[in-house]
Amino acid sequence: MFRLARLVILCLIAFIAGVFFERQAQADKCLAAGGNLKGSICEGAAHG
Repeated sequence: MFRLARLVILCLIAFIAGVFFERQAQADKCLAAGGNLKGSICEGAAHG
């Protein structure tokens, strides 16, 4: 039972870490394109 609980907890931690990693990558791309990040939306970035 402990192994199953440990597996679920580790999977949740890995998922949450992946979400934060992707959000940071999105913010970096937005700023590199000259935009501003408002919440999770990039505003004012140059397309292309």
